[in-house]
Amino acid sequence: MKNEESLSIEKIVLVGAGNVATHLGTALRDAGYAVVQVFSRTGESASALAEKLGCPYTTDISRIVPDAGLYIVSVKDSVLAEVVPPLVRRNPEALFVHTAGSMPMDVWKGEAHRYGVLYPMQTFSKGRAVDFTAVPFFIEGSGEEEVGALRALAERIGGHAYEATSEQRRYLHIAAVFACNFTNHMYALAHRLLAAHGLPFEAMLPLIDETARKVHELPPTEAQTGPARRYDGNVIGKHLEMLAGEPRLAELYEKISRSIHEEDKSQLIHKLK
Repeated sequence: MKNEESLSIEKIVLVGAGNVATHLGTALRDAGYAVVQVFSRTGESASALAEKLGCPYTTDISRIVPDAGLYIVSVKDSVLAEVVPPLVRRNPEALFVHTAGSMPMDVWKGEAHRYGVLYPMQTFSKGRAVDFTAVPFFIEGSGEEEVGALRALAERIGGHAYEATSEQRRYLHIAAVFACNFTNHMYALAHRLLAAHGLPFEAMLPLIDETARKVHELPPTEAQTGPARRYDGNVIGKHLEMLAGEPRLAELYEKISRSIHEEDKSQLIHKLK
């Protein structure tokens, strides 16, 4: 297997300038890679990231530099397929990867010779720094050489690299939606309920932190507490009465309570078998 340098990926172009590209670009720069250009269809975001990284930018895909060794695409899933052909034409012999959790590696097939996926499974917000030493990267490549290069890159910026197929990555992504995006939405709903009654969301932070810490030591089903676990109808009924003026929240509360109870019963049955 050839090493990372044999693929000449010291020079990198970022295609996209959103949250993932911003954090990944910063980590690459800090690890000594040369990010030579940023592309985005939105001039404002492209120029902001380019200024941060100290490199040029373009909003014209036909002006993407043709001599980079690696092109990292971090765009919306809905536009990835249309970006691929004109991008690959700029430098057909380079290595091309996307960072999407739910898109298959084969989006490159038939277009690029060398390609893969570099999926950092983490939540990214532009205003908050990310410690890449704690970020798992799930990688996939069109060959052993490409996998080796992506593993070396992930490890060089401090992350941990794991190989995963496109099918496995789809399930990683949906699990991440449950664990992160849906959980954060629950925080938002709690924030709104508290604010409506003159209570500070900060009061929830110790509870949120302890809930997150527990699953480092206990399986989530064992860490579960609250009225829904044994389906305490008295408490649940009172809560639903309190949410009578919020039918959308009441429906959500009831469905999640039933899901918690059914999962608990399922786990109990499994243990008794």
